[in-house]
Parts: sequence; structure tokens; C-alpha cells
Amino acid sequence: MDQYEINNLIKKIKELENALKINNKYGINWDKDNNKEEVVNHSFSHVPILRTVYDKRITNGQVNNLLIEGDNFHSLFALNFILKNSIDIIYIDPPYNTLHEAGDGGFKYNDKFVDSNDTYKHSKFLNFMNERLRLAYSLLKENGTIFISIDDHECADLKLLCDQIFGSNHFITMIPRITKPQRGGQETFMDISHDYILAYSKDIDFNHIIDREYDTNQVKSDSIGRYIPGDTKAILAALSQGYSKGGDYDFEFNGKIYKPMTKEGIRNRWLWTKDRMQAAADMGILVETKSTLRMQLYLDKKFEEKSNKMVPKDEKLIFHTTDFITNNEYSNPNGVADLSKIDSSFIQKFNNPKPVKLIKKLIQFCKNSDAVVLDFFAGSGTTGQAVLELNSEDGGNRKFILCTNNENNIFEEVTYPRLRTVITGKRTDGTTYSNGLKANLLCFKTDFVLNDINENQIKYNLVDRIDSLICILEDVFGLVSQSENYAYYSSNGKHLFIYKEFYNKNKFNEFKLKIMNTSGEKIVYVFSTYNYVDDLLFDDKTIIVKPIPSKIYEIYREIMERIKDR
Repeated sequence: MDQYEINNLIKKIKELENALKINNKYGINWDKDNNKEEVVNHSFSHVPILRTVYDKRITNGQVNNLLIEGDNFHSLFALNFILKNSIDIIYIDPPYNTLHEAGDGGFKYNDKFVDSNDTYKHSKFLNFMNERLRLAYSLLKENGTIFISIDDHECADLKLLCDQIFGSNHFITMIPRITKPQRGGQETFMDISHDYILAYSKDIDFNHIIDREYDTNQVKSDSIGRYIPGDTKAILAALSQGYSKGGDYDFEFNGKIYKPMTKEGIRNRWLWTKDRMQAAADMGILVETKSTLRMQLYLDKKFEEKSNKMVPKDEKLIFHTTDFITNNEYSNPNGVADLSKIDSSFIQKFNNPKPVKLIKKLIQFCKNSDAVVLDFFAGSGTTGQAVLELNSEDGGNRKFILCTNNENNIFEEVTYPRLRTVITGKRTDGTTYSNGLKANLLCFKTDFVLNDINENQIKYNLVDRIDSLICILEDVFGLVSQSENYAYYSSNGKHLFIYKEFYNKNKFNEFKLKIMNTSGEKIVYVFSTYNYVDDLLFDDKTIIVKPIPSKIYEIYREIMERIKDR
């Protein structure tokens, strides 16, 4: 080993030591430098953008949904230019890093599928997920939630990575899911019939989680509030909860003596003191069963421990339990059935799609019926179908953003035709699937602007090619007219103008006249190298004027600097 190699080794050791100091005593570290992904390196020399694919546009409603074809790292990168802190829910079903060959569970790293014999298999998976999850994190709203499907192979590593990115105190839970209803797997030691859904919230209080579902027809009311008969809570301690003398007493209620006796006939204790039990009795919230007492639960009130009074329920109180998807209706065969119902040939091209009902259930955790749902491992498009059906069922205006590549023609042969069928109600072969659903689908492909020239020239090149990003940001997609110097889009009474040549006074005056002769809400983007525009460019104060593309290039550089530091 020569001196150059020795110096490099010493440098590497010092870098690892610093990483351990920075990342605390407990956490996850892996080989990051030796496995840099090509799509990440590519972005140092190319600015990712999006390009509209007009011939795949579907117009059948008011809500605009987005389908993006390309590597999801580039898609997430481009979305960060315009949609930071805009996403309510993220659901992803990433590769499980399980197979020896291409297919379900496998993933490409530097244009090669990672197999189980790869020494850096886990490091490559972590690098792959790390870059994408960090970009996804900045897209989430401050009260946003992310759900990630995963199985045993990478569950532990992914949990620690998510703790690092989202914060361990933002971890909600790990939800188990039944993957197959039948036995008879090919595993070596035990038949594995489950996977997991990791759940994290960007809001540490989780106050966006909805209350439990219930049948409104069953709800009754009394002087305290709304309740469901039979919906009660135990106040007799189980043997496993241990014994305490303060809870061991007989209690008289409605002329009958109740003893703290378990079903096995063993005397134990109540969960409450005698004073708390008497307060509950005086309020009328005790319920008699054949052998013991229980407490009536209320939808809007709770029995406060400090005061022994009924008080308004905290909105953040969560009723859901982690076993809510451990039944067969959320298992993989139902996902196969959902996809086969649209087109049976899709199953030959995409294995083990998640059930539509599963994604609906997760989306319903968000109170907002206008939520924006992102899936950047879109696969067959289950998340898109779930959003569309849920809107149809409850009148919501949720929208989805799906990102998928075209590996094995999945975009062309499954994702897009599935969503087209759900929206239009017509299968590819012309047969009827349904009556269709009211929605629009806008399609895009990832594209790039070269970043190896001077900064001003990059900005000029960007402004020529960022119409699609601005249309997504403003939710305006109808192209009215365009020229070498400007583009004009309009939809739902909103007008979007993008002016790309600011230094020609005559051309700008022509552009200005077009804007002034248009009625309705008007937003105008004009070229600026310093992220500044003069508010007095237009005489009409109702016109909103914004600069481009300096802010986009600024965000691009910020992201690349963060990637360099990792």
C-alpha cells in the first residue's frame, strides 16, 4: 500500500468517525460513498424538470390528477421546486429487496438489479431509499403522514432510516397486514403471511388522525353526550396488570354488590380507586354486565382522571388499533382481483398489487377530503384508483400524484391504461368496466436542463422549459396560445401567463396588452435573474406577478448541496 492509499484510508476513517459523532450513539450508519447511485450523480450535471405529455391527457371532471413517468428520484426532485409542504398523505410500496432477479421485490441500482448475493445489498437499499425519502419529507405538509409498506427483509433498517429522517418521536406505529389468507408457503422455517406498514407523521401531535369509524344509525344520546350502546371499557384489572390493595374493594351499585373477581374466580382489583368509582356511578356512566361493571364510552366526552368529571374529548385521541388491517379483505389476493377486474392481462405484467381497499383505509386517516396524495412507487396505479373511488363515495376532491418508471413497459401497459379505464369506464379493448368517474388525468415525463454552463445561461434554458412545473403549481393546464416569447394557459376562470423574454420592450408591451384584455383571475410569471419583479409592471393591482426561474435554480442548488453533505 503506497502513501496515497494510506492517506485515503486515514481520511475515510476520520469521515466515519465524524459520522458516528454527528448521528448520536444510537441510530443507523451504512456505506454511502461507495454506492452512489447514478441517477443522483446525473442530477449534479442535469437539472430535473417535467415535460407535459399531451396525447395522454384525459379530461372528465374538475380535479386534476398527475401521472409522472421517469425515475422517481428525478420526479421527486422536480416536484420539490414547486410543491414543498404541499402533500397531505404519502403512500409507497417500495421494493422489498428480496429477489435474486428482476421482478417483484427487486430493484435497480446503477442500472443493475440488486440480487441477494450482493455484499452491499442492504447499503444499496438504504442509499436508494434515503435519497427519495429525504426529498419526500420536504414535500409533506407540516401535518402530513407517510405510510410505507415493507416486509421482514428491510423492515428494521428502514425503520431506523425513517427515525433518522422523520424523527423517532414522529413514529406513529408499525401496522401488521395479512398478505395471504391461506397457508402453505415455501419459507424454510415458518409460513410468513404478513408484512408491515410503517407510519410516520410530520406533526408530532398526530392531530390529523381521524376518529374511529362508527355507524351513525347506532348512536344514542343522553344528558352527557353521544354514545353507542355496548361500546364500553373494562374497569376490572386483568391478572397480568398486577395487584394493588387500593383497588381491592367491594362496590355497591343499583342494590347489588360487585367484587373485583376475574372470570377465573380469582379476586384481583379494580382499575380505579373507590372515590373514582363512586364519581362514575353518580354521573351514570357505569354499565352492569352479568358479572361485573364497565364504563360507557362517549363519542364526544371522556372521563378525566384528575377531576373525575366528564370533559370534552381531546381531538387528538386516537381510537384506531393496529389490527385494523389484519383480516383477509386487505390481503394480496384482493389486490390481484382488483387489477384483474380491469384487465386480467395486467397481472402477468405486475405481481402482487396492493388492494384498493387498503389504500382507501389509509387515506381516510386524513380528515381533509381535499387531500393531496402522493405515491412515488406507483406500480400498477392502485393509489390512483383508491383516490378516485373514495372521492366518488364521499364527495371529496382529493387529488393524486403518481410517479412511476416504465420498467418492463409498466407505465404504458398497466399504470396508464388502468387509470384511463377507471376514469372513462372503458377498458382498452372497448368493453365497459364501469360508468366512469369524474376526474382529469395529466401526464408528464421527467426531462433535464444541462447544468455545465454559466448560471445565467442555465436560467435562460430553464425558463424555456418549466411551463409544466408552473402549470402544476398553479393547477392550470389548458393551453390557449403560445409563441417564442410567452405561453398562455387557462382553466376554471383562472388565467396563467408565462413571459420568457423580459428585455424586449416592444414584445413585452404586446404581451401586456394581451393580459389586460383578459378578464378573470390572472397570474403572470416573468423572467428574472434575481428572483425579483417590479409590482408596478402592470397597472392592474389584481394581477399577481411572480418571478422565474431564479427560485427554482436556488432550490436545485440547495438540494444538491445537501446531497453532497450526506
